[in-house]
Amino acid sequence: MTAPTRTTTTIAELPALKGTELGTSDWFEVTQDRVNTFADATDDHQWIHVDVERANAESPFGGPIGHGYLTLSLLVPMWTQVLTLTDQTMGVNYGLNKVRFPAPVPVGSRIRLVANLKDVEEIRGGVQMTIGAVIEREGAEKPVCIAEPVFRAYS
Repeated sequence: MTAPTRTTTTIAELPALKGTELGTSDWFEVTQDRVNTFADATDDHQWIHVDVERANAESPFGGPIGHGYLTLSLLVPMWTQVLTLTDQTMGVNYGLNKVRFPAPVPVGSRIRLVANLKDVEEIRGGVQMTIGAVIEREGAEKPVCIAEPVFRAYS
């Protein structure tokens, strides 16, 4: 099992890292409480997420699973563990080029981010980064999320 790794650099040095792996986050546990809180925040109370008894009895996943968008939302705290820009004063989630959820996240699972810097370009006051993000589930063969987020960092 790979230990968490992080990259610490400056905005000016970031272009030299294009095409490299930036790091791997710590593991995050997806608890039923986290799933329920996300369901309340988004009004997505589908039984496969929040009805533990029914999910255990009827779900093809063998129990309750986290929402795909919950997994995607955890990209942000995991991302902050992967890259530190020492001269960044502000960051913005600029968007997503693509997102897929190839496998479910059963409640009780642990997930983590592995991030690559696909592209970096200068913008006024900072840089725009396109990230190759793979969210893995501990012990699983397939990733639970593959995404291409676009972040902006300002100095």
